[in-house]
Amino acid sequence: MSCTLFRKLVVTFGFFAALYTGSVHFRSADANPLVFMETSKGNMTMELFEEEAPISVKNFLSYVSEGFYDNLIFHRVIPGFMIQGGGLDSEMRQKDNKPPIKNEASNGYRNKKWTIAMARTGMVDSATSQFFINLVNNDFLDHKNNTPQGFGYAVFGKVIEGMDVVEAIGKVETGTKNGFSDVPVETVFIKKMSVLE
Repeated sequence: MSCTLFRKLVVTFGFFAALYTGSVHFRSADANPLVFMETSKGNMTMELFEEEAPISVKNFLSYVSEGFYDNLIFHRVIPGFMIQGGGLDSEMRQKDNKPPIKNEASNGYRNKKWTIAMARTGMVDSATSQFFINLVNNDFLDHKNNTPQGFGYAVFGKVIEGMDVVEAIGKVETGTKNGFSDVPVETVFIKKMSVLE
């Protein structure tokens, strides 16, 4: 059997196997990274925009690969706005993180519903490990200009599976804990994050 014929048979078999099982997925070599997040409210899958937000994605993936996010919480939930996590434990203690990264809010992506963006302080280039997921279109968070007031928040991915989980987290009852407001009364854990191969 020639090599060419063998390759055709392998491709054909793979195609029909995918149709038959419904569980085989083929991704091109240049496909965006996918991250699977297990939470106490359910699971979600996130697609990361590696080409458009290379610094933010590299930073996020480094935290994921090191297990940094495991057992942290969604510490800030504002219905009709966003859910934020990735920096504090259940006692509201800040976990040590890496140096801040450059803000990529001017990459063309907007803070639309289900997108993931880097959380930061009032300083433009201050994002570290914390992120938020937009519950609605938050256009006022988008990049408008290069001033501190107009730079915006860098979108670097979006939730592609488990939107119902995002919605569920966004509807939890919140209160004040250890000086922080908008904290879920029932702790919402990020159990584990992992990169999908």
